[in-house]
Amino acid sequence: MKTDSQAFWKLFRPAACSVRLKGLNPDEVFAEVVDNLVKGGQLPAELTAPALAALTDRERMASTGVGMGVAVPHVKLAGLERAAVSFSVQPDGLDWRAIDGEPVYLFFTVLRPVEAGGEHDPDRHLEMMRWIARLCRHEDFRRFACNAKTRTELVDLLREMAAL
Repeated sequence: MKTDSQAFWKLFRPAACSVRLKGLNPDEVFAEVVDNLVKGGQLPAELTAPALAALTDRERMASTGVGMGVAVPHVKLAGLERAAVSFSVQPDGLDWRAIDGEPVYLFFTVLRPVEAGGEHDPDRHLEMMRWIARLCRHEDFRRFACNAKTRTELVDLLREMAAL
């Protein structure tokens, strides 16, 4: 029997992901990720500025670097009807003030609606965040993600790891 978590990979679209972020700091990384979310059809263009502000403000409050080379920037965003998600790699690693003090290479960015609605279930959202956390703890997943050559490979990797 399939669990709910086996479908979360389907929320990630290759066009909204990146295997080669160029940003060297949070502002630059968030600008690239938000641009990818807009180009990938995950985020309405008119929410670009609010998304950037929300991500930047959240990161200034406390680092989203969870350790093991991973950051999970996540915010609520007014105007969204469903979650907008991106999975990206910064191959050189960045100082992200992660909890373990190590550089961050992998970024799971999650923008979610402020309130529950027809396309957003807060309980399902929490289950997705737990799934992302399980992925991040998996050493092989992190290694394969860092070595992905294309955006499609990143999403294929999420699909392969869906049962975690």
